[in-house]
Amino acid sequence: MKLGLDLYSVRSQGWSAMELLDYCRRIRVNVAHFGLEAFPSLDDDHLRAVKRHADELGLDVEMGIGSICETSPAFRWERGNAVEQLIMGLRAAELLGSPVLRCLLGSDADRRTEVPLGTHIQHTIAALRAVRDRAMDLGIMLAMETHADLQGWEMRELVEEAGPEFVGVCIDSGNPVRLHEDPMVTLEHLAPYVVTSHIRDSAVWSHPRGAAYQWVAMGDGNVGIEAWAARYRELCPQASFTLEILTGTPPRVLNYLEDDYWRAFPRARAHELARFERLVRRGQPFMGAMVTVERGVATPPEYEAALVAQQRHDVERSVLYCREVLGIGE
Repeated sequence: MKLGLDLYSVRSQGWSAMELLDYCRRIRVNVAHFGLEAFPSLDDDHLRAVKRHADELGLDVEMGIGSICETSPAFRWERGNAVEQLIMGLRAAELLGSPVLRCLLGSDADRRTEVPLGTHIQHTIAALRAVRDRAMDLGIMLAMETHADLQGWEMRELVEEAGPEFVGVCIDSGNPVRLHEDPMVTLEHLAPYVVTSHIRDSAVWSHPRGAAYQWVAMGDGNVGIEAWAARYRELCPQASFTLEILTGTPPRVLNYLEDDYWRAFPRARAHELARFERLVRRGQPFMGAMVTVERGVATPPEYEAALVAQQRHDVERSVLYCREVLGIGE
């Protein structure tokens, strides 16, 4: 199975697209997964040059954009409406030779907006269907990321309603814990539709208000990432094993012992919560070394420099873990 890296994992390095590809080659991954943040512009000639450089290095390329739901707080209008952004993304994916275009609905905030979650889902489906013929003509799958907006069963319903002939899934193994979901449950729901991935490890443990979680480097967590990886290789052999390592944030609390929490989950599934709770009751906080900084809070330059170094360190030891422990990578 090919080992990949979502380049958002090293977003703070200040590298150009070419330098990011060189880094992928240096750390011996097979797939470079780009987001829009890697490109100052989507000029055709620039994207063709990126593709040539990737070919020279023997790297596959994948492309991603952001939210395609215009009613989501995560949607950004700077690049046009949802359909325009999908068309733009498909053009970039075509030039880069990407077989997928990763996109997403929004985030966990969509469960608590005045607009009901079901409306967000329908707007997303409408945007996807508007570019169906274009995507199919190009042979590019639209890969909906599990981005802490939908649980596994909800994403499966979205894909099946939109059309699995052109809509698949970018499965994220870290985001399910934000929605009190065992990552294995997410995989079981979505495996038939997975076309690419964002993979990282997580630590979960009990908290007086419910549970706490923190994202960690591969092998540092307690959600069973080794068993998850084995099942992923069995169920999704056609997809890459693409790392998205997001260390550096403090633990977060899931306050599901409080009534207000469940207003965001009116159709919650008790048996799936029970599987997550088993992980929580077995888990312990991550006790290793990690620089953590709260988003939006001013920090000393020394902290920022440490975070930049930590990104590379955690990515590189995660790649090593995948190769030496999980046996993944060509």
